[in-house]
Amino acid sequence: MTDFKKLITTIVTPLVEHPEAIEIERVETDRFYEYRLTVAGDDVGRVIGKRGHVASAIRTIVYSVRINDPKRVRLVINDESKAPK
Repeated sequence: MTDFKKLITTIVTPLVEHPEAIEIERVETDRFYEYRLTVAGDDVGRVIGKRGHVASAIRTIVYSVRINDPKRVRLVINDESKAPK
């Protein structure tokens, strides 16, 4: 299976001011492999972008990767602020 954590980190790191605060949690459900992205509070806007365009572009890239599994991949961007370390 593709390393989605590494892919998401590679995409998000240049967008944020606090790359050390990036956390990605993988949760498996019946239908999805859900990746929950958490960044520092002041970086949330950079990752989501104006009108959600950046978040949409990130999701498009992540969703375009094919996996041999009936489950789909889903990216959730947590908008709960996380203070930088």
